[in-house]
Amino acid sequence: MVGTERMTAAELRGRHDQPKGQKYGAQRETVDGITFDSRKEARRYQQLRLLLRAGDIADLRRQVAIELEGRDGPVLTRTGRRMKITVDFAYTDLRTGLTVYEDAKGLPTRDYEVRRAVAAAQGVEVIEV
Repeated sequence: MVGTERMTAAELRGRHDQPKGQKYGAQRETVDGITFDSRKEARRYQQLRLLLRAGDIADLRRQVAIELEGRDGPVLTRTGRRMKITVDFAYTDLRTGLTVYEDAKGLPTRDYEVRRAVAAAQGVEVIEV
């Protein structure tokens, strides 16, 4: 058997037990006991926490789901569930009184772009940071 590598059952199990990486190469990071999907998202959270403490923003929330509505009602997935976009952060900007929706994106997917466009059509602007 030329070029065939043999391994024990324990070695094979060890390979399957290893944590898998993120789909697009982002590295998880933990801040204040909260695990974020990327370093970029964790850094933005730290910045927003400073703005919260300074009194510039209020009502900081993470992983906020926004249901998408079309002209004729809710937008549905192929399986019939209501479609939504989940943004990384939502908060109230105390200077303007408006709710701000932010997403820390490294590589926007086509699916994300479509959801963001539908959200914009219903008056919800998602800011990429």
